Amino acid sequence: MALNNIRLGDYIEPSTANNKELKYGSEYIVGVNSQGIFTDPKGNTDGVDLQPYKIVKNGAFVYTPTRINLGSIAYRTQGLCLVSHLYIVFYLTDEGKEVINPTWLYMYLRRKEFGREIDFRLFGSARPEFSFSDICETIIPLPDIEAQNKYVSIYNAMVVNQQSYERGLEDLKLVLDVSLEKYKRNTKKVALSKITNEIDVRNFNMEVSEVDGVNKDKRFMPAVASGDDLSKYKIVKKNQLACNLMHVGRDVAVPIALHTNEDPIIVSPAYVVFQINTESVMPQYVLMWFSRTETDRNAWFMCDNNIRGGMEKKRFFEMEIPVPSIPEQRALVELFEALSLRRSINEKLKTQIKDICPILIRGSLEE
Repeated sequence: MALNNIRLGDYIEPSTANNKELKYGSEYIVGVNSQGIFTDPKGNTDGVDLQPYKIVKNGAFVYTPTRINLGSIAYRTQGLCLVSHLYIVFYLTDEGKEVINPTWLYMYLRRKEFGREIDFRLFGSARPEFSFSDICETIIPLPDIEAQNKYVSIYNAMVVNQQSYERGLEDLKLVLDVSLEKYKRNTKKVALSKITNEIDVRNFNMEVSEVDGVNKDKRFMPAVASGDDLSKYKIVKKNQLACNLMHVGRDVAVPIALHTNEDPIIVSPAYVVFQINTESVMPQYVLMWFSRTETDRNAWFMCDNNIRGGMEKKRFFEMEIPVPSIPEQRALVELFEALSLRRSINEKLKTQIKDICPILIRGSLEE
């Protein structure tokens, strides 16, 4: 099969249609992440002028001109939405639809190879943006439509499986949320200070060298001490929790994690380290409670009087959590851990789909 090298600009057209008549509200706003997926906006959209926002309909390609090399391009199939005026939106022309499968084009543009091509074309440029005119000048080796359709079918089958798995995740999350809401309403709440002891054991003997931080996903992660004196760092042992209260306001989340390994780690002296002081509360249950979006928002709200956006330690330990029986806590924790595991598997499935795009494209070009 001979490949037909095409200039993409001959088969696509830009769209600048915007929301100047304010027909659509902020609930329509989405962004595009580096996974090539439309996502909810990160910032607060209240009071935002929606007139310049671009209208996106099914069949549109949307990309960030400063991040397309990192994979920030998406293909719209979920209905009308709004994107920032900084995004570039384009559609296949009628002629383009006859010779190009849009999903095949999406896979082609999402490859790391295309990202490297963008970097090469922009190298040395004072303009670090990949404009619509730039993407128009992209030359694509195009197989015939039958070959495109064949490999798109494989891709779509993988996406359907992943989305089915994701819907199961949402069902599991709903069960957990409903259960937690029940305990929140019907169980006596206890202040964190009543069930915990703060721990302040320093690494004076330098016996611990592994330095970790805590991210907003409630996990420990390797950190760099940047030449600091490690003897001042706090030691975290198994079943103890560490929290970075300085970043609560910045992350709109409580960066908290439970250490589950036998070997201790050390964290920044600015962290709060504590442990559960009663057998009536599981440390995993406390972590689960602080993993709720509602708890994150509440903690963020409590930071409103801190000019640095951090949370005062006193206010943190004043936060209350419902304390059901140990069997009930254990059931909730098992449900939470199952949800966390399935989320991890789902992210791996998404990664596999992304990684297989270059293979499918190569197959269609070599067939």
